[in-house]
Amino acid sequence: SFRYAGRQDWDKIAKALKPVYTAPTKDAATSRFLQFCEEWGQKYPAIVRLWENAWAEFVPFLQFDTEIRRIVCTTNAIESVNARIRRAVRARGHFPSEAAALKCVYLAVMSLDPTGTGRKRWTSRWKRALQAFDIAFDGPLTHNRI
Repeated sequence: SFRYAGRQDWDKIAKALKPVYTAPTKDAATSRFLQFCEEWGQKYPAIVRLWENAWAEFVPFLQFDTEIRRIVCTTNAIESVNARIRRAVRARGHFPSEAAALKCVYLAVMSLDPTGTGRKRWTSRWKRALQAFDIAFDGPLTHNRI
């Protein structure tokens, strides 16, 4: 969206779009998007068209729990996990099979909270989201950790 907007409007556009992707339901997101269109559609019609064209791909995102959506929208938390995975893969160097690579990634993700109790900083970012992922995807994260 920012690609089509002037730098001076980025903060205002971000503030206007936040209610769209944090809406609890599809209908609420639609109404908030219409409000965004009224406010910014005249000045930046390309942003409105971009969202309209991507709406079918965006709507399934609203079905996830709010904790999952918060993690997905927060790049810092995702980059933190990506850095851990990159570090684990770089230390290993190469893998004899795809299963070995997946195991390395799995162990890197599980090592974020090795005790299962959650560290203070880690808890504030990931604990509630992991619980939401566990419920949404029927327990593959904790299936073997009992």
